[in-house]
Amino acid sequence: MDEQHRQSSSFTRRDVFRASAATAAALGAAGLPVLATATPAFATGDGGHDQHHDLRVEPLVPARNRGIILYSVRDRITAAPDSSGVPYGFERVLARLAEIGYKEIEFAGYTQSTEILGRQITPKEIRKILDDNGLVANGTHTTINPATFDQQLDIAQELGMKNIGTGSDPANTPYKADWDAAADTWNELGRKARARGLRLYTHNHDIAYSFMLDAGPLDANGKPTRSSGIRRLEYFFGKADPRYVFFEMDIFWAYVARFKHRTYTDRWGNQKTDLFDPILTVAPRTTRFPLFHAKDGDRNPNAGNGYDMVPLGEGDINFQQFFQTIGEQDFHHANWEQDTAPGGAANPGQSLAFAATSYTNMSELTIYRR
Repeated sequence: MDEQHRQSSSFTRRDVFRASAATAAALGAAGLPVLATATPAFATGDGGHDQHHDLRVEPLVPARNRGIILYSVRDRITAAPDSSGVPYGFERVLARLAEIGYKEIEFAGYTQSTEILGRQITPKEIRKILDDNGLVANGTHTTINPATFDQQLDIAQELGMKNIGTGSDPANTPYKADWDAAADTWNELGRKARARGLRLYTHNHDIAYSFMLDAGPLDANGKPTRSSGIRRLEYFFGKADPRYVFFEMDIFWAYVARFKHRTYTDRWGNQKTDLFDPILTVAPRTTRFPLFHAKDGDRNPNAGNGYDMVPLGEGDINFQQFFQTIGEQDFHHANWEQDTAPGGAANPGQSLAFAATSYTNMSELTIYRR
């Protein structure tokens, strides 16, 4: 690697962001760029003169690209006026998120309690709230359906988005024919989105990185019952046109996939093991991933998913290594998400408190450059 572009990580609480030599070795073996993963030594020359005075620290996620999906604070977006003193509705919640430091918003619906305005808020009114707080809409989780796509594009443009997406898989089956059909639809809708200045994207849960059923004996319905070892969304990468279809990796669910989906039965009936690697999935095609869900988890082998969701920076997922290795820091946008953030009536301020903690920890992800 060019010495002028060597990078190294800083360390934060619980060593969450510590990079592993094993993954660096795997990246190198795959022919992918490997960044330095330890803080450089400050060697001195004659008279103790610092030979590294030109080192500078930079944020790994630029401030302008730090976002939040509103699903994390859905309890306060949808809350009716109350006496808790916690912000509610779009106007108050978005103002609080801007105060915390967030610059970007990913939407998860466009409605709030009708008790606030005596009617439902409009996309035009939401756009004004964004503008008033210096916020930018970077995407949305909506329904991607040919029948309503033009209407969703209208809303996205009203809100100033550059990306439009969904929280669901393009095809929720393990069969190639269904993913082929989905690719045809998504390529056409993605072409429409691009014509209007937007990128169409899909967001994964762990099942998206489970194995296809595409080999071996057929069942009674003529469907394959075994696998070639290719994973669903990775098959879709090759079928979706890279000019028109993009991806938002949910980093938490990607690591859940690594925990859950590691074995398959090949065409001859043999059980095979294949570990899913989120970094190696993104790195070769990094500019197909404009958005990420920066969602953290504590390892818990006794849980069905292998992890328990926690605020960003309080779990075991190595975000330092992840974002540093995939590169293209200016291109990528990180949206904090925690499905379990709302605290309910017992703790109505919990989701916004977690949003503040997570923003602080996201901002502490740094790299060193010359």
